[in-house]
Parts: sequence; structure tokens; C-alpha cells
Amino acid sequence: MERGRWQQGSLVELTVTDLSDTGEGVGRFENRPVFVPDAVPGDRADVRLVMVKPNYARGQLQQLKQPGPARIRPSCIVADKCGGCQWQHIAYDYQRQAKQNIVIQALERIGGIPNPPVAAPLAISTPEALPSLGYRNKCSFALGVSATGQVQAGYYQKGSHRLLNLNRCPVQDDRLNPLLQEIKGDMQNRGWRVYDETRHSGEVRNLSLRVGRRTGEILLTLVTRTGNLPGIEEQASQWLSRYPGLVGVCLNLNPHRTNAIFGEEMVTIAGRPYLRELFGGLELHLRGDTFFQVYTEAAEGLLQAIASHLDLQPHQILLDAYCGIGTFTLPLARYVKEAIGLEVQAAAVDQARENARLNQISNVSFMAGKVEELLPALGVTPDVVLLDPPRKGCDRAVLETLLQMRPDRLAYISCKPATLARDLKIFIEGGYRLELVQTADFFPQTAHVECAAFLQRLNPEDN
Repeated sequence: MERGRWQQGSLVELTVTDLSDTGEGVGRFENRPVFVPDAVPGDRADVRLVMVKPNYARGQLQQLKQPGPARIRPSCIVADKCGGCQWQHIAYDYQRQAKQNIVIQALERIGGIPNPPVAAPLAISTPEALPSLGYRNKCSFALGVSATGQVQAGYYQKGSHRLLNLNRCPVQDDRLNPLLQEIKGDMQNRGWRVYDETRHSGEVRNLSLRVGRRTGEILLTLVTRTGNLPGIEEQASQWLSRYPGLVGVCLNLNPHRTNAIFGEEMVTIAGRPYLRELFGGLELHLRGDTFFQVYTEAAEGLLQAIASHLDLQPHQILLDAYCGIGTFTLPLARYVKEAIGLEVQAAAVDQARENARLNQISNVSFMAGKVEELLPALGVTPDVVLLDPPRKGCDRAVLETLLQMRPDRLAYISCKPATLARDLKIFIEGGYRLELVQTADFFPQTAHVECAAFLQRLNPEDN
């Protein structure tokens, strides 16, 4: 192999200076960037160039000659192999700084916003000693079979479709760890066949566990191809007796050839189909397939920041677009005259209405449909709009409709800085001022960053 040349297979020495928005270390060779997984700023290392393009390359860490100051020993013994976490080898304080910097760079580069007002991730108060571990309230594990025929559960190895068997996971709530190991044994003893995606045969596809962080209630969901699991009723009853916190065992039916975990049909085998969680001063019912942020405390911290910054008033109308089950709509509805939630998934809207009734919140309404279609026909002009779109950002028609409505204030929650920057640029060009971008760490040990951007409508004399 050549050493020190810009070609595939070459071994080069790099000093890593930054982290990319996908979590890779970034160094430079011959004045061109090289992206290196598992590298930390400050690392000096020999790197094998595994993919070379004219303007950049991807490398593989071969030998660490000098570790960077933020490099630490991972908490998980398989962190170097597992695809669940990217950054366990990086000190948590540095992770937080890096996430703030990722947002700043996206707003400057893509949004054209000079010196964007991006605040550091919110501090998180949790029952655990370390807010960066034991935080996940839900985990969905892929299932497989070992060479010796043992049922396995875990995550896929980095950059592959090879299953890494786990008996515990340090980023999930500790109350879920005993179930992970023992339920694999129960499936083995029952003789339930694990799904084979190549042959589209077998039954059990995934094991999903969810816990109410504040209530301790646990929900167990097995994702199956057809639901044909002999003895499942007896086994579910045994699980409810064995685990005091377990309140329900459900089957989700997913008969399709797909990478999506959940299918459309959910069946309750024992107990109830939901767990109770306390969030934002409310009680929420969460089902096994409900979308709810996996870090309860971090999500609640962002909710509090949104409520504080928006300074909602009793005469205002609040619109929450892409509202899901009303996670933010319902707590914020208590501050305004009327709240309206728009959501494309009808099942989520049903749960939002159920949670509104549960908490006796009568000034909120939810509508199912595409936001870009519901918004123009709304019939009212909201004073404040909360946006929480998927990773792809807002549909352009949504942005154009809002610019015509011209609400006084906007809060845009985003899980992808690049699409946030793109959409903020449109709002700013349309007559809004960016006041603040508050970052939040919903996914410690990964490069994912959540943020809420606050925009104020400019008056004509301000232009």
C-alpha cells in the first residue's frame, strides 16, 4: 500500500480538528478533508483512505498515536462495534459543545445567517448520576439467531447488517435491562421462530420495550409477521407476574417486506395497551408504537424553554403543526385561549384527543391530514405557530402559507440542522427576525441534535 498519497488504500497521518454533522472526525490531508469514524478532535492518528474523491476522502482509523483531550473510555464494552451509539468515546461536555457548533455551522453555511444566536444545549436534571446514560425510555431491538441456534437481540454493527447481541444497554433506562436478557430465553424456550428477512419466513421480528420515566410503568411489544406465537397468552401472563412494573404485553403485526419496525395492527395480549407517563404537568397514555421523544427529561426541558420564550397569553390562538400525539400542544394549551393541532397520522390524532380528555383540556382541537392541505383551510389566523416537522423539514407550501398568514411569533423545533437552516432562511427573507436557537440534547452519545428556533415578525418600519 502507498503511504502518504491521495489514493485509495494509502496510509496517511492526520490530526483531527473537528466533528462533522454526521458525527465523524474531520482531519485534512493535502488541504482536503478526510472523514474518519470513531475519531476525536485532537487525535493524531494513522488513517487508511478507504474512499477517495477529488475533493474529500473517507478514512479508517488504523493506529492512534496521540489521543485528543476529549477522548475517554466508553461506558459500553461493545461501543466500538455497535451502531446504536457514535460518541461514547467522547467526553459528554465536548459532545454538547460539538452539537452547538454543528447547528451554528449549518445556519451560517446553509442559511446564510451570520453569527447565529445559538445557545448551548439545555442542562438536564435526571435521577441518574450521568444525564448522558440510562436516558432512553424506549428501545426496539432487532432479533436474530446465533450460529448455535440461540435467540439474539440487539442492534446492528456499524456499517453492516450483522446483529450485535446485547444483554444490557447503558443508554437505555436501567429498568429495561433485566427484560432484555430474560425475554430472549423465554422466546427460545417457547420455540418461537425468529423472522428471516431474506426468506420472509419465521415470526418474531423485533422486541420493543418502553418505560414511563416518572411512573415506572413498562410496556412490552413483540413485532411479529402474522401473530402466530403458540402459548403467547400464557407467556404474557407469566411476564406480568415476573415484572412488577410491566403493565401490558402487546403484539404488533407487520407482515410486509420492509425495514419499518412497526406494522399498522396492534393487539393487546395481556394487561393494557398503554403505559402512563407524566410530562409537562400532565398524564399521558403512550402505546407501544406511539411516537414520543425517547429522552423524557430533555424533551420536558425544551418544552419549558419554549413556554418561557413564547410568553403565551390568555387571548392568543396557538397552532401546533406536525403535533403528533399533542406532546407539546396539550401542555401549552393551558396558557392560551385556543390551541389547534395538525397531524398527518390519524392514529396519533386519536391519541392526542384521548390525552386531552384524560387531562380535561377543552380548549384544544386536533385535525388529521397533511399540514400543507389543512393549513390554508384553517379559517383562523393563529397568533403563535409551533412547527415540529420530520427530518426533511417543512413542505414549501407550509412555509408560503405561514408567510401569508404572518403570525406574530414562530417556534420551529427541528431534529436536522440542515433543513432547519434552509427553512429559517425563507422565514427571514419573508419578514421575520431570528431571536434565538435553543439547542437540546435528546440523544446523548450520538451526533443528533434537537433545537427550537424562535422567530418574531418584523413590522414594516423595522425593515
